[in-house]
Amino acid sequence: MDWLGYLSEALPGAGQNVLMMAAIVIPVMIVLEVARDLKILDWIAQRMSPLMGFFHLSPQAAFPLLVGIIFGIAYGAGVLIEEARSGRLSWKDIFLINVFLSVCHAVVEDTALFMAVGANGLVILLGRIIAAILITYLISRTAWLQRENLRRGVPGAVNAAGGSGNKCC
Repeated sequence: MDWLGYLSEALPGAGQNVLMMAAIVIPVMIVLEVARDLKILDWIAQRMSPLMGFFHLSPQAAFPLLVGIIFGIAYGAGVLIEEARSGRLSWKDIFLINVFLSVCHAVVEDTALFMAVGANGLVILLGRIIAAILITYLISRTAWLQRENLRRGVPGAVNAAGGSGNKCC
């Protein structure tokens, strides 16, 4: 195999792809950081909190869910861990947020990247959102989740050790 010929073909194309991704990701991240600093995400999360009941989630689940949807798994996980350690989220909240985010995360960045390579952004975005809503809704209604939530402790319930069982971590 001619490695020099291979590299002379692959490197310019790879470099062009990296530059194209940077041209999309960097401005998106700047806008999202500004929105976070201006507390726009907090405002949106407050408006979303009544919708959390659809998934049997607490209103406190709105902010980490929104952060994960917009910023992605890594940043969303940081917020989710912080919220879980504080005791503001139940085990069920954390589980269902993870289910949703496993299908639908970083929607702005991912959609823009797929559109850059020719995909239909609306199909990608709506497909992910609909799939995440459907899967999370169905799982939130399962008897297994209800049993597991009782086993792990629900907010306000007292477990055998005398604790509330609310804190997950």
